[in-house]
Amino acid sequence: MTSHIMKVQERLLLTHLNKQKSTYQDPLQFAYRHGGGVEDVIIYLLQQTGCHLDKAGSTLSTPFSPVGGSKATRAACELPNNSQKKKSSIELLSFLLGSTTNMEKWPEIEKAATEQRRELVLQGGGVDERISSCGGLPSSLYSLQLLNYLEVSQCPSLTEIHVEIQHLTNLQSLVLCRNKLTSVPDVIGILKSLKVLDLSVNNLKCLPQGIAQLKELNTLNVSCNCLEALPGGLSQCTKLATINVSKNQITTFPPDLFSERLDLLSTLVASDNSIHELSGEICKLSALKVLDVSNNKLSEIPSDLSDCPKLKEINFKGNKLGDKRLEKMVNGCQTKSILEYLRGKGRGRRDEEGGDSDKKKRQQQQQKKKGKAREEKDEVEELNKMVVRVLHVSEVPTALTVKVNAEVKDVRPYLVCCLVRGMSLKPGNALKRFLMAQTKLHDDLCGRRTIATIATHDAQLVKGPLVYDVRPPTRLKVVPLGRREMTAVELIRQLHLEADELRKQKKRQNVTGLHKYLQLLEGKSVYPCLVDADGDVISFPPITNSEKTKIKKTTTELLIEVTSSTSLQTCKDVMDAMIIKMAELNKFTAEHQEEAGSDGEEDGARQPAADAETSSQLIVQQVRTVDQDGNLKVVYPSKTDLSKEFSNFTVIW
Repeated sequence: MTSHIMKVQERLLLTHLNKQKSTYQDPLQFAYRHGGGVEDVIIYLLQQTGCHLDKAGSTLSTPFSPVGGSKATRAACELPNNSQKKKSSIELLSFLLGSTTNMEKWPEIEKAATEQRRELVLQGGGVDERISSCGGLPSSLYSLQLLNYLEVSQCPSLTEIHVEIQHLTNLQSLVLCRNKLTSVPDVIGILKSLKVLDLSVNNLKCLPQGIAQLKELNTLNVSCNCLEALPGGLSQCTKLATINVSKNQITTFPPDLFSERLDLLSTLVASDNSIHELSGEICKLSALKVLDVSNNKLSEIPSDLSDCPKLKEINFKGNKLGDKRLEKMVNGCQTKSILEYLRGKGRGRRDEEGGDSDKKKRQQQQQKKKGKAREEKDEVEELNKMVVRVLHVSEVPTALTVKVNAEVKDVRPYLVCCLVRGMSLKPGNALKRFLMAQTKLHDDLCGRRTIATIATHDAQLVKGPLVYDVRPPTRLKVVPLGRREMTAVELIRQLHLEADELRKQKKRQNVTGLHKYLQLLEGKSVYPCLVDADGDVISFPPITNSEKTKIKKTTTELLIEVTSSTSLQTCKDVMDAMIIKMAELNKFTAEHQEEAGSDGEEDGARQPAADAETSSQLIVQQVRTVDQDGNLKVVYPSKTDLSKEFSNFTVIW
């Protein structure tokens, strides 16, 4: 838009100058004519530009309005062409140019357009200030038609989304959480590719009916708003798997929500609302596994709920139930007992209604057997699947961030990180298999660390935020794995001595261990390092990470770090391979019940099957990497990551 305005100004100015100058005058000499001057040109320029911008149908008038353009143009058109208003004209021109400058302060959008990016994240105080000054998001955002992931979050000044969002037809994920949105345009229904819609933590009182047109929608999160009802027609979104409407003012579910068409809906969270009734039609949700309606106004739980074949987790706490025995079970979170009680209660009620009770009993037994067989089959299928669930960074208030200093650009510039939970390292040789898999990836995919390097940390021992920086070899202090604290110079010298000794002992050229990576740092005046909040180096790529964050059998959450001097995509590819390998190892551990290791961390008891099944799912939490000014560089994993096709590998976003 700014370029259009400048072109208009340039043409108007040249046209005016050409009329005013004599045949022998250069256009620049116009300012020195008798009775004329630069101020006269400014006045004329403002008048003509203002009138052009205010013309009906002008493509520049609408984008200009948010920064006060209409007011400026009206004032410009009213200025008399005399020297008494020269000062006012100059001030007005400054205002006009200042307004156009404000519109240029969206480098993220310009970069996304130039590099044809598929993802864009706008969040935080700096973005919020720009939204406030511009009166909303810039129209240039809606021209990024290649986007498949858009996030605008943590911006209290954002109260509405423009209808131009309908142009982003390739969007698969739209995250507009933690803002102050009061409405969402109905045209959102045009985004036919949308799979994830997150409108959580806003001020929405109603949802657009257009949501029902999103046939590909998989996840709908509208928690923490002011909603009193859900739109009808959600049964048309047949691919819905997760709905979260918690912390609203909803009093009842729309009738068509409990539809057989929603045969993929596995999670329904509606806690902290004012729901007073739960329909028995809920049993039509054949895939329902998790149901949370805690802290509502329910007085009864329908017995039909027990007919949901896959239901594994229910939460009815905080409801004043009429059946006190059932309420006691609810407060104890005894899902299996609750379902059995409801099943018996429903059976008794049907007998009271008359009919052939023996026949009904036989039918119920047959259904129960079929349900059990189906459940066992589903459990086997689930066990054979490698499941990775991605936890979005917006869902974690204290999410870890990594700041990358500019100095790493000439040493080892690329880095991605993520947090992984659910990795079982206790049983048998699980930890040993994990470390061997990491070594194999280093040797193969990472080209013996020449292409990339993987570092793993016990996340519970990592103090964030982290900084990826460089330090001179004499000032870089680290506690290498299995060694005392030393500087990088001392470590490199010691590793060289060990390498020479190994060559003499084994009478060969090649050596093993850390020694084979020493040449990767030759000629570097500074070395890369990852530093925690205490100022301690926890990683010194590509050589070693620190004893301070070393993983053990008791580690329950891992920080995975991949660095490279090749490209950012290389880091992502290696990280993808690492997570897929971790999922494979977890599946293997779940299928083979091994005795605990002999390091004294376990008592030798075998792992229960239920625990093994639970631990077979990995949770990968996104980690943001930002530059020195806090601008986002990369977030991993994003929608384009972990996208390799495997028949038994599932990623849940």
